[in-house]
Amino acid sequence: MSAIDNERLKQICFLLIIVLLATLLFIEMYAFFPGFLGAITLYVISRNYMFRLVEKRNWKKPLAAAMLMILSFIIILLPVGLMINMLTDKVGYAIEHTSELIGGLKTLNERIHSATKVDVLSQVKLEQLQGYLTAVLPRLLGATFNTLTTIAIMYFILYFMLVCGREMEAYLYEYIPLKDENVLRLGAEFRKLVIANAVGIPLIAIIQGIVSLIGYFIFKVPQPVFWFAVTCCTSMLPVVGAAAVYVPMGLYLLGTGNTWQGIAVLVYGFAVVGTSDNIFRFMLAKKIGDVHPMITVFGVLVGVNLFGFIGLIFGPLLISMFILLLEIYSNEFLVKKREVRIEK
Repeated sequence: MSAIDNERLKQICFLLIIVLLATLLFIEMYAFFPGFLGAITLYVISRNYMFRLVEKRNWKKPLAAAMLMILSFIIILLPVGLMINMLTDKVGYAIEHTSELIGGLKTLNERIHSATKVDVLSQVKLEQLQGYLTAVLPRLLGATFNTLTTIAIMYFILYFMLVCGREMEAYLYEYIPLKDENVLRLGAEFRKLVIANAVGIPLIAIIQGIVSLIGYFIFKVPQPVFWFAVTCCTSMLPVVGAAAVYVPMGLYLLGTGNTWQGIAVLVYGFAVVGTSDNIFRFMLAKKIGDVHPMITVFGVLVGVNLFGFIGLIFGPLLISMFILLLEIYSNEFLVKKREVRIEK
């Protein structure tokens, strides 16, 4: 018994050292964590193409990895970067003209109140909004520099993941302390989760943005491309979604005297944009999987607090992964205990 106890004690001490070192490394490298998540996401999306280029078309690994990284930058990051740059310019203008913005909102509120007898924004709410904008908007500008750092780290990690993909997966398969069937299930389910979260959520947001953009052009909304970018961003938010854009826009048009234009924007938003979300979400759910609304809601709340804007994608992914790991743990350990109890 003493020999067994000593072995267990050694094992526990060794595991404690590993956990302490892992905790220390995580705390010190937390700023790089979004880049690591981004690299994993892009790896899952592009791994099959990498293996096909290397193993079937006999490309050199560095060349194939570089090609996939360039394509991912052009197809994914460049449009997102242009969109963020557009929004950043508007954020910078809003910082410089916060008082003018609040004054415009006050005038709009007075017009809405005179037309509908509804006081949308009181003086207290306007003052609170001004304080909030003054505190938050500069942080949004600072996030641009953090994003550039995250992208650099992401591609640095992604390159080595692509080049050493087979070796990395074999290593994980060998050393993950689970049964073979659960390791295979973990890999397959993880890929589905990544595709559903990292591809499905942004794709639905872009579709809603395009549908909204058509309406902005039809109803001659000022700066339709800018509002398209804003709609794409808000479409990833749970509960409110694109309504966070077209509802205030419709109320603004009503308040400024453009009655029919405002009504048209509101009707188009609820009837067409809102319906398109449900239709395309249902269609994509059959193709790439769907994310439960509860996971999206709490995932966005957690992700934005942890990672900022990119947490809109990584937050739901982390919660989905947590649920998957609980299922794997149950299958690996709890089922075995239940079987032993039944035999007794």
